[in-house]
Amino acid sequence: MLDAARLRRATTDDAADVAEVYLISRRAAAPYIPRVRHTDDDVREWVASIVLVEREVWVAVIDDRIVAIAVLRDDFVDLFYVLPGHQRRGVGTRLLAQCKRQRRVLRLYTFQSNEPARDFYEKHGFRAVAFGDGTGNEEGEPDVLYEWRG
Repeated sequence: MLDAARLRRATTDDAADVAEVYLISRRAAAPYIPRVRHTDDDVREWVASIVLVEREVWVAVIDDRIVAIAVLRDDFVDLFYVLPGHQRRGVGTRLLAQCKRQRRVLRLYTFQSNEPARDFYEKHGFRAVAFGDGTGNEEGEPDVLYEWRG
C-alpha cells in the first residue's frame, strides 16, 4: 500500500517535527547503525539553528504529520529518514524522487553496516563509489559513499 504523502519544503516552524523524525528513525535503525552521539536537545537545536536555516529540507506529510525528511546540501543528501511505520510504503521512494528532481547529481554517505539503506539506495540507481574506514565520520564507523547521476 502506498501512503498518500504530500511533499513540501520544510520551514523553520517544522524544526521540532523534523528533529523528531530524525531521532525516532535513528533509534529504530539501531541494529544497523551506531547510536546518535548527541543529546536529543542538541539535535533539536542543530535542526532549528543550522539544518533548517542553511540547508534545503524536504518533508513528506501524511495527515498533517511529517513522516519523512530529506536534507540537501549542494549535491549531497545529508539526511534521509522515514519514520518506521511509513517505511516500505512508497514514502521514501517519492521523497528521493523529489531530491532527484532538484539535482543532476546526488551523493550520500551511509554506514556499511546499514544494509536496508544500502539496498534502498542501490534499488533507486545509486552506486557505491568509495568505501571509508570510519575516520571521516564522527561515529568512527565504516561508511560508503553513494552517487546518482540523472
